[in-house]
Amino acid sequence: MSDENIMASAEEEVSKTNEEDTESKTEETSEATEDAAKESKTVQEETDGDTGEDTGVCEDDSADTADAEGTPAKKKLFGRKDKKDKRDEKIAELEEMRKRQLAEFENFRNRSEREKSQRFEMGEKNVLEKILPVVDNFERGFAGVDENSEDPFVKGMAQVYKQLQNVLTDLGVEPIEAVGCDFDPNLHNAVMQAQSDELESGKIAAELQKGYKYKDSVLRHSMVSVVQ
Repeated sequence: MSDENIMASAEEEVSKTNEEDTESKTEETSEATEDAAKESKTVQEETDGDTGEDTGVCEDDSADTADAEGTPAKKKLFGRKDKKDKRDEKIAELEEMRKRQLAEFENFRNRSEREKSQRFEMGEKNVLEKILPVVDNFERGFAGVDENSEDPFVKGMAQVYKQLQNVLTDLGVEPIEAVGCDFDPNLHNAVMQAQSDELESGKIAAELQKGYKYKDSVLRHSMVSVVQ
């Protein structure tokens, strides 16, 4: 046999051997793949079974937990309700406080206005009390002058006196009635007693100094003599 034939036969043998090895390895690989797939499937089934059992346990545990925590959950709801009630109570308390403060402020404002008016009235009374002696002097001066006098000076003083009386009247000053009236200690100041056949006892016989009222208060008491 020639060398070429020997080489060809060797190559065919090697090729057959390689093909057999390849087929063997392919079969082994297929079998290994199938075994791995079977094992994976088995593990998956076992895992699913375990998971189902665990899930059931969890559900039971959840149910038990829900039952066990049912009362605390209600307590939490009640707690929220109590908290809301406290908030409402706080709002009511603040609202009551606000109303009380508004009432106090209103009282303070009214009191301030009243005190302000009283101070103003006292100031006016003090000024008017100082003007009254001027009015007395006018009246004393006219007592010794003829009312029908044509003297320009007398007429001028009469006009000034009349103007002064108008100003006092506009301010709320008015004279206190005295002669012929009953004696009133709130309005009159008795400085002497007198005898009179025309007037009853307790009546005012004469007025020695004119008294005045300012609005609802006495600015100056009348000095009078009273019949016995």
